[in-house]
Amino acid sequence: MPTYEYECEKCKYKFEHFQSMSSKRLEVCPKCKGKLRRLIGTGAGIIFKGSGFYETDYRSKSYKDGASKDSQAASAAKSKSKADSTKSKKDGKSKAGVKKKKT
Repeated sequence: MPTYEYECEKCKYKFEHFQSMSSKRLEVCPKCKGKLRRLIGTGAGIIFKGSGFYETDYRSKSYKDGASKDSQAASAAKSKSKADSTKSKKDGKSKAGVKKKKT
């Protein structure tokens, strides 16, 4: 529940009132019975704690499973490419398949 700030138009009395968002706004000053005006406050700072603040945290289980399979396939392809490159270096060939001259 938010805290609203009010100011009396007649006596300029300012105060805060803790009330539900669905409650009706206050209209009468508690000091002079004048008309109240609700002020626009700066509000409290928002503090994000824990998980649940990234769009990926709200993904469905099937989406997460599919993404996991994609990342595993990508890492397997990367390791295969790395193994092929190491093998060609051992054979004395460059990546283009041309044999290097030994000097």
